[in-house]
Amino acid sequence: MNKMRKEKKILDIIIVGAGPAGLASAIYSARYGLDIMIISKEAGGLASTAHKICNYPGFNEISGFELMNKFLEQVRNLNVPLVYEEVLKIEKNKDKLFVIETYENKYFSRKVIFAGGMTRKKLGVKGEDEFYGKGVSYCATCDAGFFKNKKVAIIGGSDAALTSAILLSEYASEVYIIYRKDKFYRAEKAWIQIVEQNPKIKSIFNEEVLEIIGDENNKKVKKLLLKNSGEFDVDGVFIEIGSEPNLNVIQFLNVEEEDGFIKTNKQQQTNIPGFYAAGDITNCNLKQIVTAASQGAISAFSCFEELKKEGIKK
Repeated sequence: MNKMRKEKKILDIIIVGAGPAGLASAIYSARYGLDIMIISKEAGGLASTAHKICNYPGFNEISGFELMNKFLEQVRNLNVPLVYEEVLKIEKNKDKLFVIETYENKYFSRKVIFAGGMTRKKLGVKGEDEFYGKGVSYCATCDAGFFKNKKVAIIGGSDAALTSAILLSEYASEVYIIYRKDKFYRAEKAWIQIVEQNPKIKSIFNEEVLEIIGDENNKKVKKLLLKNSGEFDVDGVFIEIGSEPNLNVIQFLNVEEEDGFIKTNKQQQTNIPGFYAAGDITNCNLKQIVTAASQGAISAFSCFEELKKEGIKK
């Protein structure tokens, strides 16, 4: 039996998630001298898949992978335990302790900082699941190298879609951005200008994908079926239509939501005492690495202050 489960060790804080918010909260919590742990299926979150970040203070330009590695290095230097397990559910027991359950163990803490991050949205069209990993991808940073001298399409019109197109243009021979609106409304002007000036990238507006069609024998993407233009030949398709918060694991806590995100106050507190939330899963309108990190820091400070009031920490 797992030693922690047998002895029922009670931590001050368990941080769920190892993206910018979770890692930042760990850095601050450790420096406050709190007994903490991070539990996450993987490290870095969606931020680690960003091809290029140009708006994080201190760096004119850095990849998401490099930036998150710097976060991780600082966490490791502070000797913060990082357990790579998938959280199944979070509950509060009769002793008012939080119980974080994974496939392998149960962990106990007085406070929780929930920084579970986001999951990529799917198009929901025929062929999407069938050809995932066979031409369908949700991560240009991960898979761009497989499409050297190929023709690819990016679905979406956000910053993520445009930066994916820029990255893919370094490998693919042709890159098409397919977007259902008549122009890029959500993307930063700087990214739009770079895309418009790149001869490899072409934008197709007012268009939607109805189906992803592949070669049944080789199980590879061959074309898209578009709503207005019909069949469109491609070797790969990258889906960048946004993300949605990972909230399934907290359904037993009855955490208050706002527009599908966790509602918090300025201290990152939720309606559940001792349960804090930080990062993209919260109702903060500006979902950026810098805001996620700041929310993580605020969460750690709020937990520290609350633990002091409860007489657990001095």
